[in-house]
Amino acid sequence: MSQTFSQGDVASHNKADSLWVIIDEDVYDLTKFQDEHPGGKKILQRLAGKDASKQFWKYHNEGVLKKYKGQLQIGSLNTKKVAAPPTPPATPPAKQEAPKAGSSTAVTKPAAALDPYGDLVPFADPAWYQGYRSPYFNETHAALREEVRQWVESEIEPYVTEWEEAKKVPDHIYKQMGERGYLAGLLGVLYPASLTQYRVKSVPPEKWDLFHEMLVTDEISRAASGGLVWNLLGGFGIGCPPLVKYGKKSLVERIVPGILAGDKRICLAITEPDAGSDVANLTCEAKLTPDGKHYIVNGEKKWITNGVWADYFTTAVRTGGPGMNGLSVLLIEREHGGVKTRKMDCQGVWSSGTTYVTFEDVKVPVENLLGKENQGFKVIMMNFNHERIGIVIQCIRFARVCYEEAVKYAHKRRTFGKRLIDHPVIRLKLAHMARQIESSYNWLENIIYQCQTMDETEAMLKLGGAIAGLKAQSTTTFEYCAREASQIFGGLSYSRGGQGGKIERLYRDVRAYAIPGGSEEIMLDLSMRQSLRVHELFGMKL
Repeated sequence: MSQTFSQGDVASHNKADSLWVIIDEDVYDLTKFQDEHPGGKKILQRLAGKDASKQFWKYHNEGVLKKYKGQLQIGSLNTKKVAAPPTPPATPPAKQEAPKAGSSTAVTKPAAALDPYGDLVPFADPAWYQGYRSPYFNETHAALREEVRQWVESEIEPYVTEWEEAKKVPDHIYKQMGERGYLAGLLGVLYPASLTQYRVKSVPPEKWDLFHEMLVTDEISRAASGGLVWNLLGGFGIGCPPLVKYGKKSLVERIVPGILAGDKRICLAITEPDAGSDVANLTCEAKLTPDGKHYIVNGEKKWITNGVWADYFTTAVRTGGPGMNGLSVLLIEREHGGVKTRKMDCQGVWSSGTTYVTFEDVKVPVENLLGKENQGFKVIMMNFNHERIGIVIQCIRFARVCYEEAVKYAHKRRTFGKRLIDHPVIRLKLAHMARQIESSYNWLENIIYQCQTMDETEAMLKLGGAIAGLKAQSTTTFEYCAREASQIFGGLSYSRGGQGGKIERLYRDVRAYAIPGGSEEIMLDLSMRQSLRVHELFGMKL
């Protein structure tokens, strides 16, 4: 049980050799921390024995508190109220019986609400976190949510800022992704239990679905760093699925287990200096050797996420004539030789390892062809849906983080004699943020459900246009929320670190979501063109 102290107890520890402070009614012993304090000893000594909450929050964010709380907190004030457990629903729903075939109850029976979870700031989490009913989520999703959130809050969130500044996430975090079974669950397919010894603690492989996959990405995104998410999920999440789905069995069995274990890294290499969204005009060339046993690859790729660390490159190459019918996809292994990578400095996602890749006479065995020769465009296009949904999940959570941070700050900050939240103009900003977040998220849930219930070919045909539209919707929502949160925080969101640190970091990441995976303008046009074409096949009447 935690110790309790009176204000007088704390006040007596007001010297350099015994220095206690109060932050949000918790008591910290900073005596041995003085030499480590970035602001120097004097500022701590001026606050010795006092409540330092106001000064702390002026310069720091909650990540700093989480980082040091375990080693420096010695107790709480005896006046601090113990947080009450979440209030259960007033009338728990009756246990559902399986509806009989043809029964109308299959439609009318309501889903049970799960227990409320999190801080319960309205719209800061999906509605099903907050006691609302959902047809998509059950106890396994709630258990996974808790598992991932605990990991993120203890192992990741306190260190994100320093990793961002270092432009690298420690390798052991990526290794943990493998050991915790998360990498194997992020491929957009049934959990590949035969390819890895690792398992997700809270969800058996046979129960894993696309909503579990969505949850892993969503909860990791709460750390508020696109660079972190791309470091852990970026190259893997778009580079590994084509290998698993289209690679020869011997190739998959040789390479994928090491990737899923977190020991090897893979990336997707499509974009070139002169060809981004215009995939059909890629020029990186792969010529078959006279004996038909190898491809010789020459060309360049640009803005390749995780490329500097990658052991494998899922690469779009030209094996035939011009246009989409001349493209193939090869798995290029760094050890083949002739692969050069150079780290790029970009506006945002600093720790993602954005890379310029050069292939010079790389000799690739024909066994490394993914899919069929000159039919790589289909592989690339089917992979885009998975990539874009990942971007959507991240953007919507980042938008929620911006909104949640703004709501909490607006309840603390006072201007013109009252809290920010008491100004109608601030509530209007928050309302506009919330309406865009919720509409985007509900569209996402629907798309995930469709992907779950359709085979991949049907999903590519029917959902490509909708997913493209949702990608544009989510990136514009993220940008809007980042801007409005920045306005609410004012100057605090313009300096790195501190209370507005998450907003400043996410604002830098906005462009990294609006452009890659298909820029907003191209996505919006594609959404209309493809949807109209598909619905014409369905018998659309005009």
